[in-house]
Amino acid sequence: MQIYNTLTRTKEEFIPKEPGRVNMYVCGPTTYNFIHLGNARPLVFFDTVRRYFIYKGYQVNYVQNFTDVDDKIIKRAQEEKMDPLELAQKYIREFFVDADALNVMRAETHPKVSEHIQEIIALIKKLEANGNAYAVDGDIYFEVRSFPGYGKLSGRSLEDMQAGARVEVDPRKKDPMDFALWKAAKPGEPSWPSPWGKGRPGWHIECSAMAEKYLGAGFDIHGGGFDLIFPHHENEIAQSEAACQQPFARYWMHNGFITVNQEKMSKSLGNFFLVREILAKFPPDVVRWYLLSTHYRSPLDFDDEKLVMAGKGLDRIKTAIRLLYEALARPIQPGTDAVQRDTLLADRLALLRLEFEKAMDDDCNTALAVSIYFELAKEVNIFVGKLGPELSQANKEALEQAHLLMKDFNRVLGILKEDQRTGQLILGEAGQDDQLAEGLVQLIIKIRQEARAKKDWSTADTIRDGLKELGIILEDTPQGVRWKKQG
Repeated sequence: MQIYNTLTRTKEEFIPKEPGRVNMYVCGPTTYNFIHLGNARPLVFFDTVRRYFIYKGYQVNYVQNFTDVDDKIIKRAQEEKMDPLELAQKYIREFFVDADALNVMRAETHPKVSEHIQEIIALIKKLEANGNAYAVDGDIYFEVRSFPGYGKLSGRSLEDMQAGARVEVDPRKKDPMDFALWKAAKPGEPSWPSPWGKGRPGWHIECSAMAEKYLGAGFDIHGGGFDLIFPHHENEIAQSEAACQQPFARYWMHNGFITVNQEKMSKSLGNFFLVREILAKFPPDVVRWYLLSTHYRSPLDFDDEKLVMAGKGLDRIKTAIRLLYEALARPIQPGTDAVQRDTLLADRLALLRLEFEKAMDDDCNTALAVSIYFELAKEVNIFVGKLGPELSQANKEALEQAHLLMKDFNRVLGILKEDQRTGQLILGEAGQDDQLAEGLVQLIIKIRQEARAKKDWSTADTIRDGLKELGIILEDTPQGVRWKKQG
């Protein structure tokens, strides 16, 4: 398996630190609002990376933090007249609503800053003792020039970064690029006792402390969005390696930006979209499918029409699965022999599995994996189309192999949920209205079939044409009538 390592700017063979085990840390959200689509992309992508490692037989220890102590949280809490920690907890709960909808697996650990203050203080004390940090009026700063490797992740010199960065002017700092590890308490802000007086952590130190606690130094993969390379991840490397005197993380993976009309999605431009708003317009499986249909390191341009197209593509997969389930429900004709095409399908399934794994092994290329899922759907459609009203045992075994591959692909991509009772993929979140619509369509089809049996072609055609005007297409096949929504 090859992974593009931001640290070395090359694809490298992935070799875990411990055989059979993968330790991953992925930066989570700052919890002062609902998550937006830019937050959802790394959330979904790294969930898929994790799922693929599980598919390959690894034990995965996945850690994703919540930043629940931050300037933005304090500001929002003041606006809403809430306690900052209560506000953060409110949006942590809302985060899980959106993440669950997108079928994102819970991490083994979701650490919060507020619950790891002592670990953060211990790390800062170590940096101070090593000569990498200094105190000024109750604030503690990391001295970037004390760490010779500063800039190795972003690939820029300290001078270039200083010239291009918006750095808060503070004459108390030794260098404008020095960053806060600990901030002295201000009235009305959450604070904790420390050797330097009451205060709270800076942003960057939290991930270093929590990653070290749950994964140890030199863990396998650190992930996040491209915007975190500098300064957040650059600063994590500096403070962690200065404290521990060994590499912090071995592979760094960063997903590309989401853009709107080729401009980066951001709150400052006012062109960001909350996941909650998008899920009100589009099903969660379509949103996840859309997010995985572009290679993770490429920018992903957003508009509603692209989600509409993603929905139509996903419908092709769902149609193939429906046909598969319909075929599996047919009776078996005893005494029939295996036919040539069953062997051919089995060979094709094996090839598609290899192609899927090759795509994911090549830097987790979900875009190519999605296209191979389409190929599988096509093979299923062709095979089912050649079947009669009864199956041979070989037919049934071939269909079951196809079903297994569908589920394996889906378990990696995480698009559709799986019914734990039946083992079947759930093709939609069917509510009472959906079930009523399904029953009504089936009733209308039954009435049309009765009209056809009586050679009442006028009534049958009227029903068919009326349904078409409503966006429902009927297909008469040797195995019976099928219906689908007009795409």
